[in-house]
Amino acid sequence: MSSTITEEVVMESEKSIDRLRSYISARSTSSDLSVDLDPANRLSPVYQEQHAQIMKLFLNWSEVEQVHFVEDILSRMCHHQHGQVDLFLKPMLQRDFISALPAKGLDHIAEMILSYLDAKSLCAAELVSKEWNRVICDGMMWRKLIEQMVRIDPLWSGLSERRGWNVYLFRPKPGERHQDHDFYRKLYPQIIKDIQNLENNWRTGHHTLQRIVCRSETSKGVYCLQYDDKKIISGLRDNTIKMWQRDGLECSQVLHGHTGSVLCLQYDDNVIVSGSSDATVRVWNIKTGDLLNTLIHHCEAVLHLRFADGLMVTCSKDRSIAVWDMQSATDINLRRVLVGHRAAVNVVDFDQKYIVSASGDRTIKVWHTSTCEFVRTLNGHKRGIACLQYHDRLVVSGSSDNTIRLWDVECGACLRVLEGHEELVRCIRFDNKRIVSGAYDGKIKVWDLAAALDPRAPAGTLCLRTLVEHSGRVFRLQFDEFQIVSSSHDDTILIWDFLNVQPSPVEVTAAQSPSRTYTYVSNVSK
Repeated sequence: MSSTITEEVVMESEKSIDRLRSYISARSTSSDLSVDLDPANRLSPVYQEQHAQIMKLFLNWSEVEQVHFVEDILSRMCHHQHGQVDLFLKPMLQRDFISALPAKGLDHIAEMILSYLDAKSLCAAELVSKEWNRVICDGMMWRKLIEQMVRIDPLWSGLSERRGWNVYLFRPKPGERHQDHDFYRKLYPQIIKDIQNLENNWRTGHHTLQRIVCRSETSKGVYCLQYDDKKIISGLRDNTIKMWQRDGLECSQVLHGHTGSVLCLQYDDNVIVSGSSDATVRVWNIKTGDLLNTLIHHCEAVLHLRFADGLMVTCSKDRSIAVWDMQSATDINLRRVLVGHRAAVNVVDFDQKYIVSASGDRTIKVWHTSTCEFVRTLNGHKRGIACLQYHDRLVVSGSSDNTIRLWDVECGACLRVLEGHEELVRCIRFDNKRIVSGAYDGKIKVWDLAAALDPRAPAGTLCLRTLVEHSGRVFRLQFDEFQIVSSSHDDTILIWDFLNVQPSPVEVTAAQSPSRTYTYVSNVSK
C-alpha cells in the first residue's frame, strides 16, 4: 500500500513541477486573504444568531444536501459576491503537497520535487511558509543545487576545484561531516559573483599574466603545446619536447629524439605523440619520457596530428593525410592514406563521423571517418589555410588571407567571415562561448561565438578583446573557461589567467592593453 501511494505521489508531483513555480510566487507574495470588514458592514446580532442556527442545520445534512444548499445560495448571489467567494476558495483548492508529504513520512519526495527548482525559484520557495523553509533546510537543497551544477557544467566543476569548495560537496571524507545548510545558502551567491567577475574579465581583458621564458639553446620558438591543471607540454623549434610544472613553472623534463623542429603534439594519460619536420611521428611514455615507437611514413614534415578512441590522423607537407589504427603505443598500423589536397596539409581534426583537413591549397576537405571516403570540399578562403577546429557541425578556420571563417560541415556553407587580424591567422580554438585566435601579428583575439553565428550581429560587435603581449608570431594556443595558454616565435609560453585577477581601479579602453600582473620565470634548457 505504501509503495502504491509513493508511486502515485511521484507521478503527480512530476506533472506539477511547472505549476509549482507559479504557486510559489503567489504564496510568497500574497497577504492574508481573509476579509477585514468595515465598521459599516459589521455582522448584526440578528445575523449572528440566525447563522448559528443555520450552521447547526447544515452540519446535520448529508454531503449531497450540503452541496445542493451551497449551489442554491451561489445561484442567488451577484457577480461581485462570486468574486469574493472565489478568493476564499482558491487557497483551499490548492494542494500544498510540500507540507503534506513530510507528515506522511515522504520527506524525500518533497525534496525530489524541490530539486527541480532553479536558484530563483528556490529563494521564493523559502518564503512560502515555515514548513517549506524547514523542508528546504532539512533536505540541504542548496547543497544539492550546487552539486547538480558541478555535475553538469564544466565551469562550475572547474571553479569548485580552483576555489576549493569541492571538498564540501558530495560524500564527505571518512570522519568528516557536511557543513550546515546556512553555509551552502551563503556559498551559492558567492559562486555566482565569482562567475560574473570571470565573465566580466573575459569581456574587458583583465587578466593575470604568467610568462615562461624557454631560453632555447639554438633556434628560438615554441611551435605547439598542450596543458592540464598540473603541467604544460610544449614542442620547440630546437627539436625538443619540454614539460613544465604548473606549480612553479619549472621545466621538469626534456625529451630528445627528433632531429627537426617539433611542430605538433598531443598527449593523454599514458603517451605523448609528436610530429616533426624530420618527417617522423614519435610516441613517448608520458611518465618516464622513454621513446616507445617511431612511425616513418610521411616523406616531408609532419605538420599536425590528432588521436582519440584508437584512431590517429596525421598530415604532412607532402600533401597527404595518414589514418592509423592505434591499439597501443607499440601497436600502431597504417589504415589508409587520403590524397586530394594540392598543397601541404596543415591541420586535421576528426570525430566519429568526419575527418576534416585544411591545406595551403585554400580548401577544407571533409572525409568519412569510418570509410575514409571523400565527402565534400569547403571553398572560400582567398589564400592557404593554416589552422582549423571541428566540433559537431561547426568548423572554424584561419588563413593567410588574415580572416577566420565559420562553416557548416554538413552543407559546406560559410556562415560568417571574421576580420581583424593583420597577418596570417596561425591558431584557432573555440568552445560553446568563444573563439580565440592567434596570428603572426603577435595578437590574440577573443570573439563572441554566439554573435558570430547570428547573421544579424554587426561585424563591430564580434571581437570582444585583443590581447597583446607576445613580441613575435603566435604559433599555438589553447584555452578553457579560466585561462588562455599561448606560445610564440618569441620563445615564450604565456598563461593568461582571467579568474585570479586583482580589481583594477582604472577601466581600460578597447585600444589599450588590459591591466595585468606578471610572474616571470626564466629557465635554462636542461
